[in-house]
Amino acid sequence: MDIRLGNGFDVHAFGAGDHVTLCGVDIPHSHGLVGHSDADVSMHTVTDAIYGALASGDIGQHFPPSDPQWKGAASALFLEHAVQLSREMGFAISNVDCTLICEFPKIGPHAQAMRAKMAELMQLELSRISVKATTSEQLGFTGRGEGIACIATVALVRP
Repeated sequence: MDIRLGNGFDVHAFGAGDHVTLCGVDIPHSHGLVGHSDADVSMHTVTDAIYGALASGDIGQHFPPSDPQWKGAASALFLEHAVQLSREMGFAISNVDCTLICEFPKIGPHAQAMRAKMAELMQLELSRISVKATTSEQLGFTGRGEGIACIATVALVRP
């Protein structure tokens, strides 16, 4: 059996807007997130974790931000590509553990919807997706409310 772990990390700054999109769920907020695509920091992080487990580069290699066709693109497209690539390489995604790091918006009230959306997009059982959050105790850029960071770990299994 071939078991691979991958990790991902991403950050996005707050900018103009009235909501953030996290794990494909729109959450009302006083700001949006800034990015070349739709800036879904959590989907970007999970996507990178899958690419990492496959030793297949990162999201920027597959979808270069210098390419205008990805401007404003839905992050679900990136995630679905990584999931499909893992299947083509003979792997099943065992589980995903995603942690958002922010002072606000509060993630807890939205975590179940976020898990459900990720499970749907990745075609996995809900029990295989973890979405949680922590603060940085008002330290650093997340603590000052300047943006959101995210880390994720993915386990892939090939019999």
